[in-house]
Amino acid sequence: MGAVMAAVSPAVVVPRMIKISDEGYGADKGIPQMLVASSSDDVFVIVVFSALLTMSSTGNFDFNIVWTVPLSIISGIAAGAVLGLAFAMFFKRFHMRDTVKIILLLSVSFLLVALEEFAKNIFPFSGLIAVVALGAMFRAKDVVRAKRISYKYEKLWVFAELLLFVLVGAEVDVSYAAANAGPVIAVMLIALLFRVLGVFASLLKTTFNFKEKLFCAIAYLPKATVQAAIGAIPLSVGLAGGEIILTCAGLSILITAPLGAFATDLSFKHLLFKSKIIKES
Repeated sequence: MGAVMAAVSPAVVVPRMIKISDEGYGADKGIPQMLVASSSDDVFVIVVFSALLTMSSTGNFDFNIVWTVPLSIISGIAAGAVLGLAFAMFFKRFHMRDTVKIILLLSVSFLLVALEEFAKNIFPFSGLIAVVALGAMFRAKDVVRAKRISYKYEKLWVFAELLLFVLVGAEVDVSYAAANAGPVIAVMLIALLFRVLGVFASLLKTTFNFKEKLFCAIAYLPKATVQAAIGAIPLSVGLAGGEIILTCAGLSILITAPLGAFATDLSFKHLLFKSKIIKES
């Protein structure tokens, strides 16, 4: 349950941080950029979840994860960076519609994820990290096209996000969730309190003031994407606690996603300073 609940939702955090950064709030100290980068803790959480799921199902801990995880990260970054550079060079040489570029990028992304399953008995490889590295390298080499394509991806994500959350909702037993809502919400709120304290502790040596630290803590509240993606897996593989884990994942989405989103939108102008450059322009 801890592994399922730990991740912050990049689907909620990243678009808001991009908007806040474009408006210049917190830009002097790089706060939006920092929050975007740190919201990628999903990769780490999914690795931990996979290890714990295997241990819970088989009773054994796979010690190969100690060396396979670093290698999968390195190989994923290398493959993604090479492909991102190749796409940047290809799109500069051959002109095509942004829709065609989206189709090509999505196709290669799906192939990278499929390659992880195909190559798991040959060499460690992380398809998700490769996809992230592909996008990062492409943006680094071709910012203008990357921004145009990102707007197209935002429109696609609206549909994908709805589909993902509807599927999770369809798995939740409403009567079971209602019967256990009290303890689940209590555990969730206690966990969020520790998350807030952890954010403040991690920012002790920074130059951020109290308001900026408070904003970082608020930005870390939303949970949605990872909980929707892996919340039902323990139940599907037959773990004894699968139903309560799914219930916790579903309730966390219903409560923290809108709470964190609204709190971030309403607070950033009051808690962050606006960049002087933005003010002058």
